[in-house]
Amino acid sequence: MIKLSIVTPIYNEVENLPGLFREIKSSLSALGWDYEIIAVNDGSVDGSLNVLKELAAVDSHIKIISFSRNFGQTAALSAGFTHATGEVIIPLDADLQNDPRDIPLLLSKLAEGYDIVSGWRKNRHDKLISRKIPSRLANSLIGKITGVKLHDYGCTMKAYRKESLDSVRLYGEMHRFIPALAAWHGAKITEVVTNHRPRQFGQTKYGIRRTFKVVLDLLTVKFLTNYSTRPMHFFGKAGLYALSAAVISGLLALYLRLFHHVSLIITPLPLLTVFLMLVGLQFILMGLIAEMLTRVYYETQNKPTYFIKEKINF
Repeated sequence: MIKLSIVTPIYNEVENLPGLFREIKSSLSALGWDYEIIAVNDGSVDGSLNVLKELAAVDSHIKIISFSRNFGQTAALSAGFTHATGEVIIPLDADLQNDPRDIPLLLSKLAEGYDIVSGWRKNRHDKLISRKIPSRLANSLIGKITGVKLHDYGCTMKAYRKESLDSVRLYGEMHRFIPALAAWHGAKITEVVTNHRPRQFGQTKYGIRRTFKVVLDLLTVKFLTNYSTRPMHFFGKAGLYALSAAVISGLLALYLRLFHHVSLIITPLPLLTVFLMLVGLQFILMGLIAEMLTRVYYETQNKPTYFIKEKINF
């Protein structure tokens, strides 16, 4: 029998927890699957942990991981994924905006042969200025840069085959980029429209400031997916561009001096030439250092620079 792991990160959601677990169990009861519910208490200070302990005392399906302090949603999800024993893992928020009744929908789509099924909050019940507009801009930017086009990267509710998460390591606030990172390893991804409900209790933990963090994390994802095994291609290219610009700037300064008798003192071109040369050399040296670090990273851990999906007759 296939086992399902539900992972929910929790931070100050005491009023939502009884209804959340009641809805999850109601949705799973009709499936006939073996399941576990992993509740990750991310340093809540409102009594959420006490409620979780009461629920777990009467239901062995509920497992609790409690952090010593608030480490953030990515850390909570990472802990849940690490401790999950199910072949399929579905994370969802604890604020009751994700609808647990969509779990069978995600599973049915996963059964079509996909590795990841992402939820799409098409009719989203959030504030327009602080949540919807920044989210749309971020999703569009992420899709263009990573090449994995999803309408709603920020939706926590997704279905993962456990093996699709085995090679993904989460740091910072990278949980929203799991589909892009998994696609780099060859995962097959799709999305389905899921129900999104207004928040009834508590306050949202996220605002427009999170958009800036998304942009910074996106730069990291772009580098990891395109240049993690060949960093010199990134830094070296930037270095060569800078050195080329230095040559052009230097030649232009000489041209003005020899043919138009413009003094090198009154033009900024000589200073610009030196600056660009230094920048170009620094980029190339950074590339060499990054190449050495890459080799240390892979060789000390015996990590391959490729990913095998299947082997036959071995």
